[in-house]
Parts: sequence; structure tokens; C-alpha cells
Amino acid sequence: METLSKETQKQIGEFVAQDYRTAAIFSKYGIDFCCKGHRTIEEVCTKNDIDSNLLLTDLEKALSTNTDQSIDYKSWPLDLLAEYIEKKHHRYVEEKTPVIRQFLDKLCKVHGSTHPELFKINELFTASTGELASHMKKEELILFPFIKKMVKAKLDQGAIVSPQFGTVANPIATMMQEHENEGERFRQIAELTDNYNPPADACNTYKVTFAMLDEFEKDLHLHIHLENNILFPEAAKLEKAFL
Repeated sequence: METLSKETQKQIGEFVAQDYRTAAIFSKYGIDFCCKGHRTIEEVCTKNDIDSNLLLTDLEKALSTNTDQSIDYKSWPLDLLAEYIEKKHHRYVEEKTPVIRQFLDKLCKVHGSTHPELFKINELFTASTGELASHMKKEELILFPFIKKMVKAKLDQGAIVSPQFGTVANPIATMMQEHENEGERFRQIAELTDNYNPPADACNTYKVTFAMLDEFEKDLHLHIHLENNILFPEAAKLEKAFL
């Protein structure tokens, strides 16, 4: 890896794709590494008045430690990565959504009068998970199968039939916009929950719900990162090999 001090023109998503340990550093500085991973270090530091030298030093420390062995997702075959995203992250969303929604409904009934922000949090989470359910089905039924077909065709040295959506860039653009929409909803949820810190009068259900929301957002960040910064750009490159 090049010296970090020379990498201010490198995109945030590239750092995280190369080593996911850097994601914690970007989160520490309030930098969106998944939905807005296309920005360079220089761009984000200038916009947010961040000392790039401090950021780069923290990134270097994260990469030099051996306490967290990061999974090298970038080395995975694309069909395996697509399958992993579906089985790990899509299933996570499907399993956690009804539980969190039930808890939020309960909090609104019990604590809504003293904490009215709960109603907005519930509204945002319900909207987000509803959109995510539709989003994931489009990936599972349209985009991911085509990516798997391209991988198989390359291995078999065969050809691919042009999909109905024209080029893989079309569904990718749609998926990335939808990622941005859900990223924005969760930025609002994080703000309304004081970064998932429950209030002083919170009961155990309150604390558990905020902890689950925090975990849900972290999983969503990794989910979106794997698609935006690895799966999608690599799928676009693979498609060009058939043109």
C-alpha cells in the first residue's frame, strides 16, 4: 500500500474496500464511507473542516494494528460476494425488521408523550425497511442473477445474452440511489436518537431498541459498502469484458 500521506486523492470507498478496518476511522470522523464512498480524502476534509493529517494518521494506525483481522471481501469472486450479501445482510434485514418495529411501536405507546421524537424514529424506520424489502428483492431477482451469469460465462469462456435492462449500469444506478435514500433516513434516525444513546429515564426495552437500531445501521453500512464499493464497480468492469 502506498504511503497514506500521498493518498488524499484516493476515494474513501477504495480505502474501505481495501481494508474494512478503516471504516471505524471514517465513522469516528462522521464520514459516510458507504453511500458517499466516491469522495476523496481531500474533498471530505475540505468540506467538513477535518485535518487531513490527523485523519490519515488514524487510518495508518488502524491498518498497522493486528487486533482486528479484516475480511478481504475484494478478493472474493463476484458470485460468492453476491450470495454472501443475500444470505448474510438481506436475511439480517428480514429477521430484525419485525422485531425492531414491534419494539418501536411499544416505545411510542409507553414513552411517546414524554419523548415525541420516537414517533418520527418509528416513521423513518418503517419507511426505510419497507423500501429495503423492495430494494433487496430487485437485487435478488434481477441484478444478482445477471452478475452470476456473467461470472459463469467468463469461467466457461462463453457469451452473455443482453439483459432487458440494457446494461448493468442501469440497475446499479437505481440501487445506488436507493442506498443513498436509506442512508439519509438512518442519518436522521441517528440524530434523533443522539447516536443511539437512550435518555436517562429509559427502560430496558428502550435501551435494547436503541442498541438494535445501532446494530442495524452498522450492518446496513457494511451491506451498502460491499455493494457500492466492491460488487457494483467490479460487475461493471466484468460486463465490459463481454462488449
